[in-house]
Amino acid sequence: MKQLPLTDEWFHGAVSLEHREEGIKPWRIPYTDYDLYPPEGIGGKAEICAGIRLRLRTDAVEVAISFKPLADAAAMDCLVGGELFQTLRLPGAATDALFSGFQSGVKDLEIWLPQNIGMTVTGLRIGAQDVGVPLPDTRPRWITYGSSITQCVAASSPSRAWPAIAAEACGFSLTNLGFSGSCHMEPMIGRLIRDLPADFISICVGVNIYGAGTVSPRMFKPLLIGLLKTIREKHRETPLLVISPIYGTIRETELNLLGFTLPMMREAIRETVELLRERGDRKIYYQDGLDWLGPEDEAYLTDGLHPGAEGYELLGRRFGDLHEFAFRAVYRFGD
Repeated sequence: MKQLPLTDEWFHGAVSLEHREEGIKPWRIPYTDYDLYPPEGIGGKAEICAGIRLRLRTDAVEVAISFKPLADAAAMDCLVGGELFQTLRLPGAATDALFSGFQSGVKDLEIWLPQNIGMTVTGLRIGAQDVGVPLPDTRPRWITYGSSITQCVAASSPSRAWPAIAAEACGFSLTNLGFSGSCHMEPMIGRLIRDLPADFISICVGVNIYGAGTVSPRMFKPLLIGLLKTIREKHRETPLLVISPIYGTIRETELNLLGFTLPMMREAIRETVELLRERGDRKIYYQDGLDWLGPEDEAYLTDGLHPGAEGYELLGRRFGDLHEFAFRAVYRFGD
């Protein structure tokens, strides 16, 4: 096989790309500003490759990716023409992934990197006589911000995370800012979303704030208003969807350390969105998380909080139907 030049043009869904001596490491924050995203780059999760993929147009019947040894077992997916073609299960310390069995002829491939670990890509190879070129992504750009429920470590493979399923179904180019253990309405994330190009933005906030007791009922709405107004500084007309927490079992009735329950958070989020709409922001929308995954769906939760693989599939399938009003605004079909 021959090596293709390893350049930025292959990578999609990353916020920044760090060029190291051995290869390219994608990040979901600006890696040069790592210290500005404590702790340890949003809890050590910004280097994880959730939502990051390589896109190429090629006539190859097999494609190989090499990388520095994996820190843990992981999965990688290859989509052909938007359809899942092959999933590879890789053991910890693996250094290569070979996707094979493609039909001859030119085809569009999208290779999804793992959603549970970081990766430094060291090479991209195809057959010696084959042709492969970077495949641009001209679809509307979607940024989604959330917690572990958005990062989706428990998805069966990276393209089966709910944001990946929804992006493919709705025709979006995804940037996934889901950070397990985080999503505490960090001001730097608001600034990051503000400064990134986007045609559609969604945020799902609350569940980790409840769990860690990081924001009190007194400060929740002020911080949410600040986050949304920061995003609006450069995205004044971009459809902005604010989703409250999905069903959380005992969190529905049990007060946390600061006197919060998930229903109280949902009401605060709804009131905040309504306030901003009343003040003239007609492209901001509220979605009750219980309409996305409610008490009748509790069987999809593995621990009373996180969906399992089937739950993430369900969230991905439901997302487009629930938020058609926002997508119509993205595609300029009206408010």
